[in-house]
Amino acid sequence: MLKEFKEFIARGNVLDLAVAVVIGAAFGKIVTSFVQDILMPPIGLLLGKVDFSNLFINLTPVHYASIEEAKKAGAATINYGVFINNIINFLIIAFAIFLVVRMVNKMKKEPETDPTTKECPFCASVIPLKATKCSQCTSDLS
Repeated sequence: MLKEFKEFIARGNVLDLAVAVVIGAAFGKIVTSFVQDILMPPIGLLLGKVDFSNLFINLTPVHYASIEEAKKAGAATINYGVFINNIINFLIIAFAIFLVVRMVNKMKKEPETDPTTKECPFCASVIPLKATKCSQCTSDLS
């Protein structure tokens, strides 16, 4: 069983997956920082100095000025501003992955192969390229 486990780990696709997970986690942190530190402050400024990460609905009768105050007091809140930030994070990550996959697919164009068959001009059946007589309608192909 140990030998099988070593073979499983040594396969290239398992190592590739491990590397992808680590890079994906790092990429996620970069995108989160981009959204929270670079993208959202100007958007909040344009929308009237709104800090999306501090938008919440307090479910208790006591008023709290920020999410941090509400969390310290143990109040129940709906943090929809954080949710908006997470949606924007997801959209940016999804778009970046889309671009990478699109680029890889363009690089993987399949090589064109020479045709091995042709169509009979008389009966439209598919026949070998080197055929001189159609096997379906027995017409001479010259």
